[in-house]
Amino acid sequence: MIEAFNTLRISASGLSAERLRMDTIASNMANVETTRGANGQPYRRKVAVFQENLQSELNKNGQYEVVPKGVKAVGVVEDASPFKQVYDPTNPDADANGYVSMPNVNILNEMSDMMVATRSYEADVSAIDAEKSMFSKALEIGK
Repeated sequence: MIEAFNTLRISASGLSAERLRMDTIASNMANVETTRGANGQPYRRKVAVFQENLQSELNKNGQYEVVPKGVKAVGVVEDASPFKQVYDPTNPDADANGYVSMPNVNILNEMSDMMVATRSYEADVSAIDAEKSMFSKALEIGK
């Protein structure tokens, strides 16, 4: 049995997920020129990974059923794509041939991912507003 507030929990979990996604994208964009990190390597693009959050619950008939609880972040992973090689012999991080390994961050991809995350966040906010409105109307009916 799905309780009334599950819809709010699902939308709220979406808000949290999209916030993590936007934070990750912002980190990628901030490090687009970082050629040497703490490990001595260029910055490697990071991607937030989410998973559907399903839980088994006992219903009123005494049987277990799968109930959606939204999404959950399962981690932030590094993109394994190769670094870009840029010819810049004046850079202190250049190799013997004058090439510098640059982060595997494409600013255009990050911008489009940020737009998608923003739209998803807005959709979750709209869903929460609609749910609050429905609960409010239901309470008015009960008066």
